[in-house]
Amino acid sequence: MKTKITALLAVLFISISATAQLDRSKQPEPGPAPTITLEVPGEFELKNGLKVLVVENHKLPRVSYSLTIDNQPIAEGDKAGVSAMLGAMLGNGTTNISKDAFNEEIDFLGARLNFSSDGAFASGLSKYSERILELMADAAQNPLFTQEEFDKEKQRVLDGLKSSKKSVDAVADRVGGALSYGTKHPYGEFITEETVNNITLDNVRAFYQKYFNPNNAYLVVVGDVDFKTVEKQVKKYFKKWDKGIDITTNLIEPNNNVPSTQINFVNMDNAVQSNISLTNNVKLKMNDPDYHAVLIANKILGGGFNSYLNMNLREANGWTYGARSGIGTSRYGASRFTAGAAVRNMVTDSAVVETLKEIKRIKNEPVSAEDLANAKAKYVGDFVLALESPQTIARYALNIKLNNLPSDFYKTYLSKINAVTVEDVQRVANKYFKPENARIIIVGKGSDVIPGLEKTGLPIKYFDPYANPVEKPEFSKPIPNGVTAQSVLDNYINAVGGASNIKMVNSIQMNGDVTIEGVPIPLKVEMKRMAPNKESMEMTAEGMGTLMKQKWDGTAGYREQQGQRMPLTDAEVAEKQTDLGMFPETKYDMSKVTLESIVSIDGADNYKVKVMTGDKESFRFYNVETGLLTQTETTTEAQGQSITSTVKYDNYSEVNGVMFPYGQTIVAGPQTISMNINNVKVNEGVTDADFN
Repeated sequence: MKTKITALLAVLFISISATAQLDRSKQPEPGPAPTITLEVPGEFELKNGLKVLVVENHKLPRVSYSLTIDNQPIAEGDKAGVSAMLGAMLGNGTTNISKDAFNEEIDFLGARLNFSSDGAFASGLSKYSERILELMADAAQNPLFTQEEFDKEKQRVLDGLKSSKKSVDAVADRVGGALSYGTKHPYGEFITEETVNNITLDNVRAFYQKYFNPNNAYLVVVGDVDFKTVEKQVKKYFKKWDKGIDITTNLIEPNNNVPSTQINFVNMDNAVQSNISLTNNVKLKMNDPDYHAVLIANKILGGGFNSYLNMNLREANGWTYGARSGIGTSRYGASRFTAGAAVRNMVTDSAVVETLKEIKRIKNEPVSAEDLANAKAKYVGDFVLALESPQTIARYALNIKLNNLPSDFYKTYLSKINAVTVEDVQRVANKYFKPENARIIIVGKGSDVIPGLEKTGLPIKYFDPYANPVEKPEFSKPIPNGVTAQSVLDNYINAVGGASNIKMVNSIQMNGDVTIEGVPIPLKVEMKRMAPNKESMEMTAEGMGTLMKQKWDGTAGYREQQGQRMPLTDAEVAEKQTDLGMFPETKYDMSKVTLESIVSIDGADNYKVKVMTGDKESFRFYNVETGLLTQTETTTEAQGQSITSTVKYDNYSEVNGVMFPYGQTIVAGPQTISMNINNVKVNEGVTDADFN
């Protein structure tokens, strides 16, 4: 025992001594960078210009093929979207193999094969490598362009554009690119319903013939293959790929950075949070001597969880799920630095101020030795881990070719990362992070956020969702004489069918389709309600059965997901018990209802009505002309975050003398759920058993 205690004391003494001798004012000397071994690709070129890089890796019996068409950025003008249409149609069969047979064989081989307008990627077991390569070559050279497939893809693109109209993130991406680069620049133009409707199947064929050719193409092969065999197979399957006409385009210059910091605001009345993106254009290439220092500077500012931005906006203030920054590289001198987050409406102005503060901090104050060491360690770990992926190896091999990098660029990558100093970080931060010449692009609900943003003292310019300059919107209008909260609710009751018809509604059954942003699976929903306040909701997916259900019988309830049943919490039960049923407007305590103002939603005037339930407030919006409910807003607390949920109602239709909204869109935090109701039944198909 004594020996053990003595040993422990000795270790403790050594530890204390080492700590005492550590000078934290000095940057620790970096340890030796891990030795990186990257195979030098074997290379050959076909007569048609296709360049092939082969990296043999026999650790696993797998192979991958990465085909890249290295065209300059292309502006598509009034047919923006034609490249997206091409990418969607490539790989869906060939002139030699039908679409179904093609896809069935890919599945049978256990392979992956994906195309885009500027290349393709395929992978699978090496024993099937020749057939996989043959299928890729056939699809690249002999695409099956049919009118039927074109019409399907065109409709899919149009549906996507329609569903993204209410997406704050989609608008922010579109406006950010357009204002930074200009709508005539390939990086700034965007797809609209108009440009998609301009596209014909012949346009897709013409785009393919002009731009999808081997002149500037690279095929990178990585995996359990033999160079000589690959050379023989590639020549066999790609030699007939006709060389196209060499094309050079005059790439226009992107927009200049603004002369001083300004807010570019896009008003979206449905926004429950603001998308903030501070951005300035930069010219940074991978072969720039600043490249590695910029990576580290960005990592410290906003490139990870422990970054300046995230620790401030998320951890210290709880305003967002995550704050990030990023900086792009481009061989063509057009890329951007961005920094920002999605935050609650009420803290939009504060988030702007704090974002600017953190950027100025990294420009004006030397980063700590600890932050620098942590950023380097993260890059080392990510880099070494990424080397396990064949796609990474392929990308590295291609990057060296495309970006005019030295052949040892990736072998010396980590040593260059570790060589970055505190002074380097501050120098490149001042060179590339330019808040003094930045646009702060904000997409949000103007009536909630503009008063606060005006107090920042920054000039505000207004734009529509397609980056066109507009006058400052009129966010609130005076209430006409004689209009009260009671009269607004009375108008609503009359608009949906009148008090007598509403009183006859004892139950409702609704069935419809559900789309969740980011979820490709089509879903179905069935909702039932029974007076006074019973509820049932079940969501299903074809081939997967019931995904989720929630039941409330008026006194108790539960939620069931993936077979796991959980009773509603006390707070949820309390909230359900205050629910006034299907038409709450007929039951409100009018002493707790206030008519706030007239606001614009989707270009139409709406009465904004505040309803107090206990100590919680919610808002309901009624169209001034029709009297119908168009939107509701509620705010809840979850995990220390305030989450505002918005439900939009449209496409009203009459059933049994009562108007019901067949379109409903729910936006809660970053998630958007759209429901298209197919049918509504009143006073039929619903029993007490449905709520058990």
